Amino acid sequence: MKRIRLIIADDHPVVRAGLQGMLASQPDFEIVGEATNGAEAVALVVALQPDLVLMDLRMATMDGVAATAQIRRQLPTLPVLVLTTYDSDSDILRAIEAGATGYLLKDAPRDQLFSAIRDVAQGKSALAPTVMTRLQTRLHSSGGDGLSVRELEVLTHVARGSSNKQIARHLHISEATVKSHLIHIFSKLGVTDRTAAVMVALERGLLSMETDRE
Repeated sequence: MKRIRLIIADDHPVVRAGLQGMLASQPDFEIVGEATNGAEAVALVVALQPDLVLMDLRMATMDGVAATAQIRRQLPTLPVLVLTTYDSDSDILRAIEAGATGYLLKDAPRDQLFSAIRDVAQGKSALAPTVMTRLQTRLHSSGGDGLSVRELEVLTHVARGSSNKQIARHLHISEATVKSHLIHIFSKLGVTDRTAAVMVALERGLLSMETDRE
């Protein structure tokens, strides 16, 4: 059985201890490091090369969003699962735009957390049901024409100038899947190329100019 090597990043000792105890009950999880802020998380990730990072959002020195963005820049294939008490639209979107592969709330049931860790470690997305609902509502209300969360992730990387190969590596999917997502995006937005898709997405509020600076 392959063990999933984890780093926990959270500024509350009680939370870290609770997660340690909870995750220790699973034979395929191994905690290899703990960080009390985003800067420590980035340093630990570079030093220890874990399989996954459990990331809190609100931390001193460097918050979880900034740490996630930095981690994904240095190690593009390393998945980050956000585990937080905050579920506002801005928090969720900032985390996903920074490259978070999953987003769970700290009151999630143990089994949901365990499943999310295993899914994210395998390259799948893991979003809490309330988070998924918020994203879908935002997409529909902003004229997203039904873009899925994964399609929005692909479009975000397109806006950053990433190639299909880079997007595939970052999202742990094949280039053929990226192309399929782009075809669906073009169809839903009524465009025929990547540049037009990004422009329409910016106009409709699906993407922000901050995307380009990640």
